[in-house]
Amino acid sequence: KERKEKDYGLQFDINSPFNRDTTITFKPLNYYKPNPDFVFKSKLFKYDVQDTVAILGTKGETRPAILLGFLELKKDDKVHRINVYQSFSRTGEPYYSIWFTDKTTGDETYGVGRYLDFELNDHPEFVYTIDFNKAYNPYCAYSSLFTCPIPRVEDYIDMAIEAGEKNFH
Repeated sequence: KERKEKDYGLQFDINSPFNRDTTITFKPLNYYKPNPDFVFKSKLFKYDVQDTVAILGTKGETRPAILLGFLELKKDDKVHRINVYQSFSRTGEPYYSIWFTDKTTGDETYGVGRYLDFELNDHPEFVYTIDFNKAYNPYCAYSSLFTCPIPRVEDYIDMAIEAGEKNFH
């Protein structure tokens, strides 16, 4: 249902890349089959010092983001860490994101990386559900008119995350 709603939004929303860039044509997005093996539980481990880091955009610009903390993903007897970033909208509202690359990046999935939205809970012992079946491509995956944050080297997850959105092109 969520995937059909996303397709509908990308096809008809006036701010969608498919409606802002006349050189591209909408077609339904490509996804892996839903896979429960890529749903994880973790607390957010906040960094003692939450540094502002420069995130490079796909058009060469830099944008600030606060490195808030990390989540632990346990799979196949390994623990992987993934960073959570805090950014601010043009109106100053905070929002939280996970940007990542993995062993599928540039092959089955978008070469820049994929994203997950993150909703912060203020309770320090809160356990989050990280569902990579909801991993998505940024707008720059569909059109070069858009610029998107590029995951940093530290945002690489050393496994093939065969869940979520695949390459569009």
